[in-house]
Amino acid sequence: MKIGLFTPLAAELASPELAIEVAGVAEECGFSSLWVPEHAVLFDQYAPNYPYSEDGRMPGGASANVLDPFPVLSFFAAHTKRIRIGTGVMILPQRNPIYAAKEIASLDVLSGGRLDVGIGVGWLEEEMRALGTPWEHRGARTNSYVSVMKTLWLEDPSAYEDEFYSLPACRFAPKPVQKPHPPLIFGGESRPALRRIAELGQGWNAAMKTPEQMATLLAELDVLLAENGRSRSELEVTVMPGTELGSDDLAAYRDVGVDQVVALGAAPSAEAVRSVFEPIAKALVVPASAM
Repeated sequence: MKIGLFTPLAAELASPELAIEVAGVAEECGFSSLWVPEHAVLFDQYAPNYPYSEDGRMPGGASANVLDPFPVLSFFAAHTKRIRIGTGVMILPQRNPIYAAKEIASLDVLSGGRLDVGIGVGWLEEEMRALGTPWEHRGARTNSYVSVMKTLWLEDPSAYEDEFYSLPACRFAPKPVQKPHPPLIFGGESRPALRRIAELGQGWNAAMKTPEQMATLLAELDVLLAENGRSRSELEVTVMPGTELGSDDLAAYRDVGVDQVVALGAAPSAEAVRSVFEPIAKALVVPASAM
């Protein structure tokens, strides 16, 4: 089993020294991947739509601002050689798909093909509207933008047309290093989200789910995969439990079909990174290597 690390770089704490230490120590400790989140803006007042808390509020609220994921991941790539890097998750419908495709392909090139593209449809309506994106039909818009990006990565010249986006015939470079493109790892647990994974994904990034919940959702996903002529072997299943874990928990996730568990590892300073990451590695990376 693989063990990854979700490490949001809080805007008020971020520094080059912290980013360098996070990347280097994570790789040294044997983590398989590093994931960072995305939010462009946050709000003091917003509808309680956060799906991973009982009260619908995101931990930290408006003070939980983070650095943009692509510069952070570029920084990580420049200071590592092995560890994979990923968006956990990029909110695709509020980004321009051409620029998203360009950033993804460029980072895949500069990282030597180590990028995993985590994609979500978004939960914060206020953020999406502030960015000029309609909240309505964001799932369908996400599917459309994935098609635009694939067209840019795989075709030359590239052209695409649907109700959400019109891409005239154009030339796009660089193409990604990974073929046919970096893995698309979709988030979400709703029926539409699972359908999107079954139709378009190379992976699933599930958040805040127990092994028992994962077993139920994976059974549902298997049905949707079969309807699309696919099987679970074509996906990497990742879970971010959001809780403290032990080796027994890893075994439970493995037994229901999870391929990678991503732990939370947030350090307040460069000096604190090793003291935060090493205990997680001892508790999870070491036992996982024997599974």
